[in-house]
Amino acid sequence: MSDAATVRQEGRWTVGGMSCAGCVSRLQRAVACLPGVADVHVSLMAESLHLTWDPTRTDRHAVEAAVRRLGFSIAPGGGVPVSTVTDIRQAGPAPRRRWPRSPQGRLALAAGSLLGTAWAMALLGPPGLVAWTFMLACLVGVVPVARRALASARIGEPFTIEMLMTMAAVGALVIGAAEEAALVIFLFAVGEWLESLAAERARSRIRALADLVPRTALLVEADGAARAVPADALAIGQVARVRPGDRIPADGVVTQGESAVDESPVTGESMPKPKAPGDAVFAGSINADGVLHLRVTRAAVDNTIARIIRLVEEAESARAATARFIDRFSRVYMPVVVGFAALVAIVPPLVFGADWLIWVYRALALLLVGCPCALVISVPAAIAAALSTGARHGILMKGGAVIESMAKADLVAFDKTGTLTRGRPVVTDVVPLTGSETALLALAAGLEAGSSHPLALAVGEAASAAGVAPRPLAAIRAVPGRGVTGMIDGGSVSIGAPRFAADAGVLSPETKAHCDAMAADGKTVAIVFRADAALGVIGLSDQVRPEAAGAVRQLRALGLDVVMLTGDNARTAVAVADGLGMDHRADLLPDDKLEYIRHATATRTVMMVGDGINDAPALALAPVGVAMGTGTDVVLETADAALLRNRVTDVAGAVRLARAAMANVRQNIAIALGLKAVFLVTSVAGITGLWLAILADTGATVLVTLNALRLLTFDPGRRGG
Repeated sequence: MSDAATVRQEGRWTVGGMSCAGCVSRLQRAVACLPGVADVHVSLMAESLHLTWDPTRTDRHAVEAAVRRLGFSIAPGGGVPVSTVTDIRQAGPAPRRRWPRSPQGRLALAAGSLLGTAWAMALLGPPGLVAWTFMLACLVGVVPVARRALASARIGEPFTIEMLMTMAAVGALVIGAAEEAALVIFLFAVGEWLESLAAERARSRIRALADLVPRTALLVEADGAARAVPADALAIGQVARVRPGDRIPADGVVTQGESAVDESPVTGESMPKPKAPGDAVFAGSINADGVLHLRVTRAAVDNTIARIIRLVEEAESARAATARFIDRFSRVYMPVVVGFAALVAIVPPLVFGADWLIWVYRALALLLVGCPCALVISVPAAIAAALSTGARHGILMKGGAVIESMAKADLVAFDKTGTLTRGRPVVTDVVPLTGSETALLALAAGLEAGSSHPLALAVGEAASAAGVAPRPLAAIRAVPGRGVTGMIDGGSVSIGAPRFAADAGVLSPETKAHCDAMAADGKTVAIVFRADAALGVIGLSDQVRPEAAGAVRQLRALGLDVVMLTGDNARTAVAVADGLGMDHRADLLPDDKLEYIRHATATRTVMMVGDGINDAPALALAPVGVAMGTGTDVVLETADAALLRNRVTDVAGAVRLARAAMANVRQNIAIALGLKAVFLVTSVAGITGLWLAILADTGATVLVTLNALRLLTFDPGRRGG
C-alpha cells in the first residue's frame, strides 16, 4: 500500500499528572518519537492527548506505554477540548481529589511517612534499623523519579530535574547519607504535589467562565410568544427576549426595545451602555432596565464568552514557562562533573602509571564535591523565603518561575477599571442652569431614588454626602435606555443622557457646551430637565485610585515602562492616562488586549495587571499576570500573582521583591559553586578526602540556606529595597 493510501487513525486520551508546560513538551516529544505518529497535540488545561497515527507501525498500546513511562496516567477517550461553554458544562464540575489519591500526593505521603518513622526510631530504635528505614524512605521516593529520568533520557533529555534528583539521592545513599537523601526526595515530592494542585486550580477557572452565560434563553416564536430553550441551542438569525436583570444569552443585535446594558464582565467598561435597535450586545453582559429583543449573530460555540475561554486556553498553552534554573544548569554542570570525575579516575593510571586506588578515591571525592544536593536544596530555599515574605505583605506569587519572570519584566500593562480606578462612578460635577446646586442635587436624587443603576446609586451617595434630602416625586418611571421621568408640582421632570434631553428639545447651546466639556474630561453626563428647559448638568466618572500616580512613578523609577489598556472610550482613557503620566490604548475588547500583549511579548517581558474577567486571556498570555485582590475568582486563578491588599503600589513592591529574590539566588549559586570549585582543586590534588568533600557539600548547603533566610526580613514597600 502506498503512503498516500495509508489509513490513519485518530485517537484521544485523558492524561493525568500534567502540572506545567514542561510536562506538555516532554509528553509531546515522547509520543512524537513513535513510528507513524503525527499531529500530536497535548492540552494542559483539558488534560488531553490527541494525535493521528499509522496503525501498521504503532498501536494504541505503544502510545499509552510511552506516556506511562514518563509518570503520567492515561485513559482512552475523554479529553474534550475546552472550547465551548457546553463542553465545560457537559464535563461537569471537576471532582476535588483528596491529595493522597494523586500520584504526587501518594509519593509525598509515602516518603514523608517513612522519613517521620525513621526520625522517630532515631530516638528509640537500634542504629542499624534506623539507617535501613532512611534508606527505604529514599528508595520509595527515588524509584518513580528515576523511572521518569530514564524515560526522559530515552527521548534525548538525559539531564532533567528528575535525573538530577536521582543522582543526588543515589550519591547520598552510596556515601551513607541516607537521611539526607530521604529528606531531599521528600521535599521534591511535596513540590511536585503542589505543582499538580496549582494546575488543577488553573483548570477550574475555565469552568467559572461558563457561568457567565445563562443556561436558558427566551426564544421568540413567529407568533410573538416566547418559550424557554437552552441558551446553547440558539441559532444564528433567531430572536431572543431578554428581561431586565437577565444576562444576555448570545451575541446579537438589538431589534426591539431600549435599555442600559452592563458590559463590564466582557469589556471592562465601567459605565452601563445604552442600547437601542441596531446596537450590538455580547453574551454574558447584563440587561439593566428594559426589555430587549435581539437577533442572534453568533452560535454558542463562537460567542464572546466561548471565545474568551478559548483565548485563555490558547494563551496558557502558548506561554513558554520559565524553565527551573537548576534543570537548565544541570544540562551543562552534571555532564562536566561526571565526565571530569571519570577522567580523574582513569587517565593518571593509564597514562602515567599512577596508583589506581589513589585516583579512584580522588574521583569519588570529586563526585561528592560535585553532588548537587546543596544546589537542589538552597535555590528553592531562596524562592520559598521570597514567597513567604510576599504573602506576609499581601503579595501572592505562584512559584519560582513567576518570580524569575517578574524580576526580568520591563513593561507593565494595566487594565483601567477596578485596577487604576475604583471601578464605580461618583458624582464629580453639579452645574445648575437655574437655581442652586443643592436644589438640583435634591431633584436628581428624588428621581433616582429606589434605582439600583450604578449612576443612580452615585447620585444618591452624592446627595447623602452633601446632606441633601431627595425631593419626593410622583409617578416615577424608567425610560429604558434613556433615563428616568417623574411628576412634581404638576409638571414632569426627567434625568438622563444628553440624547434624552435632545429628543425632548431642551438641549440648548449652553447646556451642550457643559456636556461637551465634561465629556472631554472622560466623564459621563446626566441632564436634569423639565418639559421646557434644562435645569442642570451632573458629571460622573470612575475615580482614579489615590495611590495610582505614586505606583506609576515607582515603576518608572525601577526602569519599567507603563501602559494602560482599557475597554473605555478614548476620551476617558486620555483623561486617566494623562493624569497618571502613562501611555494608553483604548476601546479594546479582550482579544484586542490579547493581541497587544502577544505583540509586546515578542520583544519584551510584560507584566499584565487587571481585575476583570475580560482581562483573563491577557493575564494568561503575559509572562506575568497580576490580579488585584478584589478581582473576580477567575482572574485571581488565571493570574501568576495577586495583590491581596488591593493596592496598586504593591505592583512595584512585587517587582522589588522578585529582583531581590533573584539576586539572592545568584548569590546562593555563587557560594555553592565557589566552595565546590575550591574543593574540586583540593580533591584532585589529594589535599582533601571523602569526609572533607562531604563537609564541603554540607557547609555549602548551610551557608546558602542562611543567605536565603535573609529574604524573610525584606520589605517590598521600601523603595530602596
